[in-house]
Amino acid sequence: MTDFISLPFYDLLHEDGHVPGVREKLPSLLAGIRRSILEIGAGTGLITTSLADSTPAEIFALEPSTGMRGVLLSRLSERTELLKRVTVLPYDALSVDLDEPVEAMVMINVMYALEPDYRKRLWPVLASQLEPGGLLVFTWRDGGAPQPRPLQESGSRQVGRHTYTVLSEILESSEEACKARYLYRITEGDKVINEEEIIGHAYRPVRETIEEELVGAGFVQADATEGFLSWRLA
Repeated sequence: MTDFISLPFYDLLHEDGHVPGVREKLPSLLAGIRRSILEIGAGTGLITTSLADSTPAEIFALEPSTGMRGVLLSRLSERTELLKRVTVLPYDALSVDLDEPVEAMVMINVMYALEPDYRKRLWPVLASQLEPGGLLVFTWRDGGAPQPRPLQESGSRQVGRHTYTVLSEILESSEEACKARYLYRITEGDKVINEEEIIGHAYRPVRETIEEELVGAGFVQADATEGFLSWRLA
């Protein structure tokens, strides 16, 4: 699985990115969910706490990254009422094995990190952990992989005297995958304080590919809000 995120930048830029929209739209997709939710790729918990606020469900927050998980646990420690309701799972999604099937599963901004072979193996695993009729919801963007483009700024935030800036470029592109380069830069005025480079592959399958894989794993498509796909286990 690909991870393009520099941990110090994660919350800063996601709060200005997709997170507010997800918080607005996700509750309606999960209306009626009351027992249990598995969140795959919980990250630092930006959506985990929103799930807890919008549903009464027990939450299983799966996050394999030690750094991300540390921030997630710190966030939960500030919400002591959630410590008995959120279980943090410290392993990869292919290893998930819950005591009982959950009522719903959520993946936010995870699809880009799933290599095709990994993704195909993941759907049957998730199906085995979801109750019949249970809901699978994930963020979605149509259009396939982006075309190559030069380095450009993706986002920036001011923190005291420092500016945290992300720049990215697409180096190569194919039908489903692209090779991307990210620069995470901290500056004070014109002076560069720190810079981190991450290069890797991201994946954006077309809708027909995802539909074929999910149908093959026993899912049927349900209604979803713009920016999401929603499926139920048959």
